[in-house]
Amino acid sequence: MTLPRQIPVGARIVVRITDGVDPTDGRMKFRDFVGHVVSWDGYTLEMVRDAAANGSRPAQNVTIHQEQIATLKPVPERPHVKPRP
Repeated sequence: MTLPRQIPVGARIVVRITDGVDPTDGRMKFRDFVGHVVSWDGYTLEMVRDAAANGSRPAQNVTIHQEQIATLKPVPERPHVKPRP
């Protein structure tokens, strides 16, 4: 994949990374990260991964190297839902 030269700080993106070959079925496995860009120098992507919508995982700081990236694309912000009283 051809990666962009610049990614704006604060942009919300989804990054799919390669996670190796599954020894059971021999197929490549992938992992997705959705969050906001902190920095991108063309080689290393720093982002804050969004917390899980169901509260099962807090937000996380993530570093992803360019050779791991399979795909990358912008995604819209989550809709703001008001909590019920």
